Amino acid sequence: MRVLNTFLVEDSPVICKGLIATLEELAPVKVVGVAEDEASAVVWLAQADNQVDLVIVDIFLKAGSGLGVLRSASALAAHYKLVVLTNYATTDMKRKCLELGADAVFDKSNDIETLIDYCDQLARGELETSVQAVP
Repeated sequence: MRVLNTFLVEDSPVICKGLIATLEELAPVKVVGVAEDEASAVVWLAQADNQVDLVIVDIFLKAGSGLGVLRSASALAAHYKLVVLTNYATTDMKRKCLELGADAVFDKSNDIETLIDYCDQLARGELETSVQAVP
């Protein structure tokens, strides 16, 4: 199983630290970059030498939003999975995220194990086509 180079867009230092520890311990994930706002995330993703397999984005950020990150990331036509991890995973928000190019949407409160499973499947090459984690 390969290790997923992962970029995390999360504005809470506490959540960011905990999420990195959890993912790196329980999933085949190595976090190679983080951003706490839309502009920093977009700049990082646009740099050709920053190669990642997975981008995890929160919706509410210090500046800008995860929706803007999704818009910009989708326009880059890069080859990574783009998922949203948010506390605001309403049906409407999930639909909007998927419309903007997210491959999956997970709720921070209830779907961490599902995100870990998603990472395992991605690392095994089982998610080569778009999978939408939306009820």
